[in-house]
Order: sequence, then C-alpha cells, then structure tokens
Amino acid sequence: MTTDNRFELQEPGAIAALDAAVDRLGDSLSLPASTRPAIDDAARDALLAAAERLQDNYPYAHPLYAGQMLKPPHPVARLAYQLAQYVNPNNHALDGGRASSAMEKEAVAEIAAMFGFETHLGHLTSGGTVANLEALWVSREETGGRRVVASAESHYTHSRLSAVLGVPFTACPTDHTGRMSLDALEALLDSTDDIGTVVATAGTTSAGSVDRVDAILALCRPRDIRVHVDAAYGGYFTLASTLGDDARRAYDAIAHADSVAIDPHKHGLQPYGCGCILFPDPAVGRHYQHDSPYTYFSSDDLHLGEISLECSRAGAAAVALWTTQRLLPLERGRTFAGMLEQCIAAARDLAARVEADEGFTLLQAPELDIIVWGVNSSSFSESSRLAQAIFDEAAQRDLHLALIDVAPERLPAGLSAMTADRDTLTCLRSCLMKAEHRDWIDDITARLTVSRDAAVARDAA
Repeated sequence: MTTDNRFELQEPGAIAALDAAVDRLGDSLSLPASTRPAIDDAARDALLAAAERLQDNYPYAHPLYAGQMLKPPHPVARLAYQLAQYVNPNNHALDGGRASSAMEKEAVAEIAAMFGFETHLGHLTSGGTVANLEALWVSREETGGRRVVASAESHYTHSRLSAVLGVPFTACPTDHTGRMSLDALEALLDSTDDIGTVVATAGTTSAGSVDRVDAILALCRPRDIRVHVDAAYGGYFTLASTLGDDARRAYDAIAHADSVAIDPHKHGLQPYGCGCILFPDPAVGRHYQHDSPYTYFSSDDLHLGEISLECSRAGAAAVALWTTQRLLPLERGRTFAGMLEQCIAAARDLAARVEADEGFTLLQAPELDIIVWGVNSSSFSESSRLAQAIFDEAAQRDLHLALIDVAPERLPAGLSAMTADRDTLTCLRSCLMKAEHRDWIDDITARLTVSRDAAVARDAA
C-alpha cells in the first residue's frame, strides 16, 4: 500500500539554488578539463541503478514514518553538503580544509553558546559514539582511569567504550521514569572512591528520559567526580520553551558539566555523520598533543586535527552545519526552536490519545518527543505478540512504528499487573522527530486504531 499523501523528493528551487552556488564556487576554482570526467550514458546508467536499489527503504522523510530516530536533513544542509563535495575538504588540517575548518569552528562555537559555555574546546565528529569516546578518554586521562558510571538506560556504547579504554564500568539503576536513580547513584558514590566519571543522559534513546543533570552535579562536585552529559539525542531541546520543570533544570545545568556530546545528525537537521564533542575547559586540549612532522605547517592557527582523536573528517559536514545554522540560528524563540517545540507537542498529543485508549497503556509521560506504550492483555507474552502484530499491521497501512522490550520494573501498574510469563514486555515506541508530525497526529492515531483492531480481530480468528 502507498500513502495518498506523498512528499515530493526534490524541493522546488533546489537545483537552481545549487547551480547558482556552484557557479559562485567555480569562480575560485580553475580546474583543467581533463580533471572533470563527463557524466556519460554509462555514468547515468550507474546512477539509475543506484536509484533502483535505494527504493528498498522505509519512507524516513514522511510524517507517517514515526518509528526509529531517523530525521531527514534540512534541504539547505543537503545542498550545502553537495556543494562542498566539489572541493571535498578534509578538516583534519588547514591544508585540506581551510574554509571548512573555519566554518566548523564557528558552527561549534554556536553550539557551545547554546549550552551556555563561556569558553570551550570542541569539534565535529563522525557521530555520537566517537564524541562520547573522546569525552570518556579525556576523563580517563583526567581521573587516572577511575570507574565510569552511567544509567542502566544510557546508550549501550558507554559500557563498550569503557571496555575499549580499559576503564571499569558500572550501570546505575533507573527510577520509574527511566532517569538515573539519584538514591542509587548516591549509594554508589558512598560505597567506593574509585568512580571518576558519571555520565548523565539528556534524552535516552529508549524513552527520551532526561537525567537530573543538576542533581547529579550536586552529588558529584563535592567528591571531585567528572560529569559528562550524553546529549547526542536530546541536546538541542535546550532551546525549547515548553520543557517540564525537571527537564528545564537539567538542561540549564549542562553549562556546568565537564563535557557534552551532541549529534547534529539527529535533531540538528544534518546528514549522517555529524556529531560534536565539547569541553568547557580548553586546557584538556593537552591530552590531544601529538607529533605529526608533515601535517601542521600551513598555519600557526589551531588545526582541528590537533584536538581530535579522528584524523580525516568530512569538511562537507561542517559546511552543511554552518549553512543550516546561518539559516536557522540556535536561539530560543526562533524558527529552529519552534520546530523542536512542535516535536514535543506532537509527542504529548499522541501520548494523550494513547492514554485515553482502553486498549493501550502509556509507559510514561514524554519529556521530549519519544513515547512508549504497551498493549493491554492478560500476559506479557500475549501483549508482546499483539504489539508485534500491530506493528506489522501499521506498516501495511504506511504507518511505521518501532518496538522496544521493557523490563518489568519499568512498567506502570496497568502493564505490570499482567502475568509475567516472560522476562520483558514488548511495547510499541514512536519517535516524533519531525515538526510536521504535529499536523499528522489525527492520521497517525486513526491508522494506529485500525491496525490495533485488525491485529485483535486476526488474533481472535
């Protein structure tokens, strides 16, 4: 089945805008004809073959895709990335990306200002995994390799990265909201003196829960323990004016953390891969010092490769980010912040409708733009089977959701009362990452209801 509400793939005016930008860029480039191979019939056929293969995808850009955390890049980001490919800069050193390195520093400084950092050291990465790796690596160097603690619902890479770094790792239990339990954290901190870093998550990838960064800092600072904030998913929501009080306090406290990771390729409207790591103390740059006898001679200015674990990095990612932030400044009350507020509103709207449906039970009220809900039934196994069936039925109606296995201790009364005949309960999950989702909640709800009814009827038959 195909949806009746299809988006045009190419925005009006996109090709003309790119052509004009390429013409302006071309004024600075003098390329011999021999370096520009023609796009002949063979090349055209290869492109068409690629287009054929790429049809095997979900419709990620459409509002009826409300499943995993996949958000289409803004058209200007996509066009700026393509424009930069005519140069193909490498932001490891100024030799390979002079203009794009300057654009990266400017764009990263704007992200640092968004978090309230008065000073900073930072750069773009290929994604949140590398950004978090750099944060934990600096923490290891600063703390002598003491233990890392993150919540049980933090991203799985923290335990894996700690293992890569040879640092002990402990998962701290969460409370009923999926946030790190402050009581459990305090007990951990009181029980040992080998903890060097606590990771607070600003927007878990499971349910969008926001750890109490302010309270975690209050526990860690007197003990001289570093606090890293993994805001890879939820960092941009600091610009939203519609956060709840707890989340607002948590985001405001990020300014006092030791490091923060954020992914512009999630809510920052960027193509993959574009992550970012920030440290408010530029002195940690000493840990990056290394010798490269042939690299850093084109300028006395800071080369980004001198403060990065990665070497070659796509300068095009910096160009796309800089261009997007020029169009959509990272300021509260402006267009970009409003887009994030629309995502929050969409999640709250859908959550209210799920909560009002006797066939479903909401896991928790959404703090950001992710909601999780279970199917009311007699047992975990029956509920989980129905969730899978609804997921399948919804896909047949062009509504694409996601699934998540939830531990019993995280379930509200309406779900935990079922017979626990398996270890976890499979629930439905939805990431409402697009501002357009706000206008599609009626359609999403209608398709969800029909899919639920179809799944139940098929089960009864």
